[in-house]
Amino acid sequence: MGQYFKAIVLGNEPKDGEQEVVKSWVYSHEYDNGLKLMEHSYQGNTYVSTFEKELTRRGTNYKSRVVWAGDYADVEPGVKIIQEGKEYDANLYSLCHDGNEVKPKVGNTKDYPYILNHSKKLFVDKNKVPEIQDWEGTKIHPLPLLTCEGNGQGGGDFRGEHVLIGSWARDVISVEKDNPVITHGTMDYTEIIFDLKEG
Repeated sequence: MGQYFKAIVLGNEPKDGEQEVVKSWVYSHEYDNGLKLMEHSYQGNTYVSTFEKELTRRGTNYKSRVVWAGDYADVEPGVKIIQEGKEYDANLYSLCHDGNEVKPKVGNTKDYPYILNHSKKLFVDKNKVPEIQDWEGTKIHPLPLLTCEGNGQGGGDFRGEHVLIGSWARDVISVEKDNPVITHGTMDYTEIIFDLKEG
């Protein structure tokens, strides 16, 4: 069956014994997009661009912990939810509810090509992502794939094995106009090339 995903901003990294907190999340249907990962993981996509806009310096979630959580992803240790009087194990997807959903205004991040991972001191230049074969002008968007949890467990997921998939999940992310190495003259951040192709 198809796996559904939600773009989530998490609270501060939990200390020992604490649980993850879903600070906010954005629902793809609010932006006329599908719930499956590869239905919306393309550059120029309204849903991803709107979420991404909130990670810029002018956004409400600049330098926040991000995860693209799938409903088939692993459960959170010791976390339970109650639905219709029954207790269930919970993952981040199931911790999203009406009370922490946000609906930002549609955003455009065309002028923000750099996605920075402040936890790992890495960055990606979206302009260097190759076009999808036979889809002229269309490129995969790195953010959902780098931060996803649960990929490979349902239909509509990214098809292909790669160490980058999910490797930025729960890390502190921002989206920037400028290359961090050139702009700040520092080598603290290392560029990685996101050239994934579906198998």
